[in-house]
Amino acid sequence: MVNKFKQHLTSSFPFLEGKKILIAISGGVDSVVLTHLLYKLNYNITLAHCNFQLRENESDLDEQFIIKLGDKFNIDTFTIKFSTREYQNKNKLSTQLAARELRYNWFFKLLEEQKIDYVATAHHSNDNLETFLINLTRGTGLEGLTGIPPINGKIIRPLLKFSREEILNYATLNNIEWREDISNTETKYIRNKIRHNVIPVLKEINPNLINSFNNTSTFLQEGQQIIDDTIKQKSLEIISYDGEIIKFNIKKIKEFTNPKAYLYHLFKKYGFTEWNDVFNLIYTQTGKVLTTKSHTLLKDRDFLLLLPSDKFINTENQLVTINSNDSKVSYPINLLFKNVQKTTSLDKNTIYVDKNSLNYPLTLRKWNDGDFFYPKGMLGKKKVSKYFKDEKLSLIEKQNIWILCSDKNEIIWILGKRQDRRFLPSDKTINMLQISIYKPL
Repeated sequence: MVNKFKQHLTSSFPFLEGKKILIAISGGVDSVVLTHLLYKLNYNITLAHCNFQLRENESDLDEQFIIKLGDKFNIDTFTIKFSTREYQNKNKLSTQLAARELRYNWFFKLLEEQKIDYVATAHHSNDNLETFLINLTRGTGLEGLTGIPPINGKIIRPLLKFSREEILNYATLNNIEWREDISNTETKYIRNKIRHNVIPVLKEINPNLINSFNNTSTFLQEGQQIIDDTIKQKSLEIISYDGEIIKFNIKKIKEFTNPKAYLYHLFKKYGFTEWNDVFNLIYTQTGKVLTTKSHTLLKDRDFLLLLPSDKFINTENQLVTINSNDSKVSYPINLLFKNVQKTTSLDKNTIYVDKNSLNYPLTLRKWNDGDFFYPKGMLGKKKVSKYFKDEKLSLIEKQNIWILCSDKNEIIWILGKRQDRRFLPSDKTINMLQISIYKPL
């Protein structure tokens, strides 16, 4: 197995040469064999073991076993104890998810602190098959059937092409000691049910099941790569950017052979899972919104607009009061008020007004239906809604705009857009006020 493993590393993980590798070691046969193999091939390895304190004394014995193994090979060994149950209850997670979050957070911390290049886990072909069957049982897209990736950023899985049987045979032939986790025999977890009850039946049907699955997994991964390449190319045709807003051209999406499938691949990474709702969004009225924990998707005329949800906050009823002696406002937008003798800046983020024409306190608010103002440089008055339409502002852009008003609710400035001419300085102005939007340091 050593020569086969060496050839596999050379062909699939050539970038590991000369790198530091952190082995996630539990004490079980898989991670112990991975440690022996990498040590025998003279890779620069370090051990990291998590004691989740879930198996009473057995967890402590696992930790002691790892420390002795590190001493035997004279390699750095890091161990940590986690209050897993407490973390699980606090974050409302399953035991498996809680343990996963805890260990990977710690692994990446070690990478940074110890200047280590990669984390190596001991997942093998049987693990991959189990993951495939779990995802198949729960329902998934193609990416859920491609299994565990051998390389995922800083995480590598060098044993993924090897079966559990190969690993056990190697350990037995080389008199390698390891720790048995009795919980692996329990069938209360779905993975163990599949491992002990489902896979043996499949092996009766096909004794060469693992090799057959490895071939199938390769085909599925290649198919997924074709899809990813296609989605990347199509994205160039339909996506444009406006600051943090991603705009998807609805007309071009409708021209796709299967728009729903494309929408699935375009939006899955943003947490959208109700695909009928996403698909129907391209046919619904302007203003319809879908949200996930991280993002908001909005129908706005000819586009779907995507932005982080924390940038789409309903501030419709917020009102901020500004007094005559206030020189700065830092919420909900940063404004500076400064008495000046003459105009200097001419950009859209600064206006000049006759201070004596203002009625205090001023207010900052969102625009309302029926709002109107007297735009600088124009005759007559204009509804704010009509001004927004003429400016071709999206719903998100409208939602993010603030209005500065006098005490009589007369609009002074649509911030960053247009000033009202009623408050402009004149030859008779005695006190001139500069109002500016600023970026905090």
